[in-house]
Amino acid sequence: MDERPYIRLDQFMKALQLVASGGEAKHIIQGGDVEVNGETETRRGRKLRHGDTVGYLGEIYEVTLEDIQTG
Repeated sequence: MDERPYIRLDQFMKALQLVASGGEAKHIIQGGDVEVNGETETRRGRKLRHGDTVGYLGEIYEVTLEDIQTG
């Protein structure tokens, strides 16, 4: 089991202000509009760890330890 710190995908999107609310994040993620590490992700609770990438609206965002600690 991976014990490294993580942030959930929906929390990450809220922290970066890519969405205004958890409900908006859920709708966007479940709609297939978000990629994690280059693959479509539909689980809002997907655990992101340092170095993972999130693609949304043509932009790529890299998860850092700072994102995890403030998420």
